[in-house]
Amino acid sequence: MPSILDRLPTSARMPALFVGHGSPMNVVLDNDFTRSLARWGQVLPRPQAIMVVSAHWLTEGTWVTCMAQPETIHDFYGFPEALYAIRYPCPGAPQHARAATEVVRRAKVACSDDWGLDHASWAILKHIYPRADIPVFELSLDYGRPAEYHYALAAELAPLRERGVLIIGSGNLVHNLRLADFRNVDAPPSDWALAFDQQAVRLMDAHDHDALVHYERLGREAALAIPTNDHYLPLLYVLALREQGEPLRYAYEGFQHASISMRCVQIG
Repeated sequence: MPSILDRLPTSARMPALFVGHGSPMNVVLDNDFTRSLARWGQVLPRPQAIMVVSAHWLTEGTWVTCMAQPETIHDFYGFPEALYAIRYPCPGAPQHARAATEVVRRAKVACSDDWGLDHASWAILKHIYPRADIPVFELSLDYGRPAEYHYALAAELAPLRERGVLIIGSGNLVHNLRLADFRNVDAPPSDWALAFDQQAVRLMDAHDHDALVHYERLGREAALAIPTNDHYLPLLYVLALREQGEPLRYAYEGFQHASISMRCVQIG
């Protein structure tokens, strides 16, 4: 009996993306970052489905959303009322989500009908694919696990790229809300934030994933940039999918609120 993966149509290998999503306000702002997302969507190949590894779905165990019509989740508080009225009415991708439960062998990945699309998904997809006509599902982060575990699990997701799945890690390379300047979205980056962002670029360019997985060894700037690793782990999911010799480029680089890197990365 063929596996679910085998029943999905093959395609040219899809790229994998990391998107620094920042504040939910970006969904309604017209700025360099949101315009770059719109341009990105115009040149990306059209996927059969999108899987978002979300910084905002932290769980015990690893889960994927398997519903046919995922709910738009407004997982934030104290923002303008207009944000809570926004919906992203894309279909779900139950078959592709179930295929994800098959390809991962090192851990049990299970279906969930209790989640939907949080703003790590819809707030960026609203700009990249505004028609909401591509099926989307999310993958959670088993938050009790070390970074090495996530990197190894991510590598097992590679066959999905050959079945038309665009894998997007959505978080932020530098994400320290305690040191953010919320009065000014365009505040210049703090020295430590810029230093770690540039250090990470050098390591990505050198394909030194081991150093990025063991980021806690990278010194003071890394400790400030990653006070918790929920927004950093989605980057490791994308880097783990990079094949030897596969191109890497930075689709956007910049900061918001002094301590949030909006850097976006494309593999392939």
